[in-house]
Amino acid sequence: MPVREKSSGGWLESLKTILYAGLIAIGIRTIAFEPFNIPSGSMIPTLLVGDYLFVSKYSYGYSRASLPFSPNLFSGRIFGSLPARGDVAVFKLPRDGTTDYIKRIVGLPGDRIQVRQGVLHVNGQRVERVPQGNYTVEGDGPRITVRLYRETLPASPGAQPRAHPIIEQSDDGPYDNTQEFVVPANHVFAMGDNRDNSLDSRATNFVGFIPVDNLVGRAEFIFFSWDGSANWWEVWAWPLAVRWSRLLNGVR
Repeated sequence: MPVREKSSGGWLESLKTILYAGLIAIGIRTIAFEPFNIPSGSMIPTLLVGDYLFVSKYSYGYSRASLPFSPNLFSGRIFGSLPARGDVAVFKLPRDGTTDYIKRIVGLPGDRIQVRQGVLHVNGQRVERVPQGNYTVEGDGPRITVRLYRETLPASPGAQPRAHPIIEQSDDGPYDNTQEFVVPANHVFAMGDNRDNSLDSRATNFVGFIPVDNLVGRAEFIFFSWDGSANWWEVWAWPLAVRWSRLLNGVR
């Protein structure tokens, strides 16, 4: 009899431990950090296909989009704040409210955004774009060589100008010459760093302006990166498929 009581108590304690661990994990995921992986090359060279990163949920406050499964519990944002120009942010796609997208915020409410001959303009001013040589794109279709630039966005209120890399195949692609977009109140404008291979706010019929309430959080750092060169069963090849140099890199 004592043996049975001990066994029953052991199972109960194990279940409690699992429950507590699950609740803690859900709490951390909801209010602190959530993991995401990168499935496409729209943010190359900043983010590569196979990168896994943590997104801070508290950076812009909390909305339905911040919560798991986006439940309809409240509207607006709690402890809300705007992103800075240059932030790499995860958001819910406006057209369906469920698909997670990640892009760089380049326009804030009231900003005028336009691309002319491949060069971004913010509020009528040309954004500095300095050539950095060539860049070889691998792992997202055919291997190609493109031009690498360092782009410096205008400073957001209370912040410093932000520099980051972008790549361009040409300056006459479908989104290299756009109309001037005026960002509405309570919205932001986002673009991918792989400027010729990104469906972003320039695609008005697909992404367009992003409601602030759709922001999930800001990308903070890469905790794992996998180049896809090894199959799941090729255990011996796993170490060579990890991009060790990218681990724990901050997202800038």
